[in-house]
Amino acid sequence: MDVTPGSVQGPTAGAGQALDRRVELSEFLRTRRARLKPEDVGLPDFGRHRRVPGLRREELAQLAGVSLAYYTRLEQGNGRNVSAEVLDAIARALRLSDAEHAHLTHLAKPKAHKKKPSARSQQVRSSLRQLLDTFDAVPAYIVGRRAEVLAWNRMAAAVFGDWSRLPQQERNWARMVFLQPEYHDLFVDWEQKAIDIVCQLRYEAGCYPDDPRLSALVGELSVKSAEFRRLWATHDVKEKSHGLKQLRHPLVGDLDLQFESFRPPSDGELSMVTYHAEPGSASAEALRLLASWGTDATRAATTAPGH
Repeated sequence: MDVTPGSVQGPTAGAGQALDRRVELSEFLRTRRARLKPEDVGLPDFGRHRRVPGLRREELAQLAGVSLAYYTRLEQGNGRNVSAEVLDAIARALRLSDAEHAHLTHLAKPKAHKKKPSARSQQVRSSLRQLLDTFDAVPAYIVGRRAEVLAWNRMAAAVFGDWSRLPQQERNWARMVFLQPEYHDLFVDWEQKAIDIVCQLRYEAGCYPDDPRLSALVGELSVKSAEFRRLWATHDVKEKSHGLKQLRHPLVGDLDLQFESFRPPSDGELSMVTYHAEPGSASAEALRLLASWGTDATRAATTAPGH
């Protein structure tokens, strides 16, 4: 099996070995620099005489207003004593998004956590679980920082499948999307769903590189899924809080659903995700049918072809 260098730190990463923050910083900066062309930032392009994809280190250093030696040390993974002002300048030069800028800061200037992340699953307050159950016609679930599905309502089970039938460890969006073929069929644009999951996991890995469960998940998926390895090697990061998901449901057919993601103020490591359809649309009618079928829809969707 061929694993991209720097994407997973050795064969023991699947056992929960921490991700190497220096390697992550180096690869992130290198891949961000490689995606920029000189003309993107107002520099002359020397065409075929350029030996590297994207910007050269000296060009990036010039744009950021730092010395080549300083930037080279940073791209080699040495973020010690780098200032927030320099990181801001490099982020502007690389044209980083807000999520990418935050990720760069996490890697170069990590916050000191009072304790290492627990190896146990995250917990959901009972009041949040009760809130999910009040959404009678709205598919909703709560997901943790490791892409774990921690709680869900009846409508989420009717739309996405009955997660209660899965072992707790398998109730994870990354494992489901990359390792369960039925989710290839469920998502019309499976590739985009896979990209979203990997980008979010990469962002969380930058925040919590010492999380053993998160490192183990990355290691497992890198071994078992070529698609995951390919996407993980891009070092792309983003936080996606809303958008459109198109599903191909085994019972009611195509669903166009808008999703919104919220972080409870007192539980910032959790996200509540809700889905709704445009009023009066065919998708809204399909959700109404699923809601009227209740638990029968959940059982039928689970046993239908593709689930």
